[in-house]
Amino acid sequence: MKSSRLDAILAHLYAHGTTSIGELAQATNASIATIRRDLAQLEEDGTIDRFHGGARLAQGSSIELGFDMRESQDIAEKRAIAQAAYALIEPHGSVFLDAGTTVMQVASLMRLEPVPGLVFTNGLRVAQELFNVARLRVNLIGGTLRNENASFVGPLAEQMLRSIWLDTLMLGVGAIDEAGMIYSVDSSEAQLNALMIERSSRRLILATAAKFGRRATFAVGHVPRGATIVGSSALAPEWQERARDWGCELIIAEPAPALTLAEGARK
Repeated sequence: MKSSRLDAILAHLYAHGTTSIGELAQATNASIATIRRDLAQLEEDGTIDRFHGGARLAQGSSIELGFDMRESQDIAEKRAIAQAAYALIEPHGSVFLDAGTTVMQVASLMRLEPVPGLVFTNGLRVAQELFNVARLRVNLIGGTLRNENASFVGPLAEQMLRSIWLDTLMLGVGAIDEAGMIYSVDSSEAQLNALMIERSSRRLILATAAKFGRRATFAVGHVPRGATIVGSSALAPEWQERARDWGCELIIAEPAPALTLAEGARK
């Protein structure tokens, strides 16, 4: 129970940023005293910063939340970004879908409305989503399975990637800093992501607003000039300007408004 509660605290801080102890207690259905003890442990582990009355994820923290937990965060924003990216898929081409949770939403759309062509991925969950979908030829890159991201990485994955050329890459990112450097929390993932960029003609970077202005441990490389960044209207205007300064096309998707229960019932 304690492990699940710690995970829930980290997930809440990841999704909402700086949060008061009271809000964390309410979100996890725990007492204030319990939350204080949990935060003390997380601070000792180096994953959060505490201040009077609240906490936030540690600046530059390399913590990686599990795939299932991350998949449900910022879901409306991810789906809007995925819809905009999906519209850019060209029939009868080759597209690489990485193992990120935003790109996973693209895979869900492709399952519903397949665009005929070749799909490559290093994402186990992506491959499962596209299993037995008509008009798609799905290729799963082998290698070492990273449980944290349900992804295949390592020398075998890199060897296969070097043997192909891709029309389109859809790449999720762990973080992007002010200079346009892309980061990952895992060295093998970062190395494979860099190779994906190298082996593709058109690069689509799919990133929620929370990914901007952050760093992680391992650098992938700069956002390549000529790439397309697919973001959402939650991205601040100064970041939109920066993205264009990097020589990128910027596509801004508008998340659909949440339905009330009454509106959902009418639909």
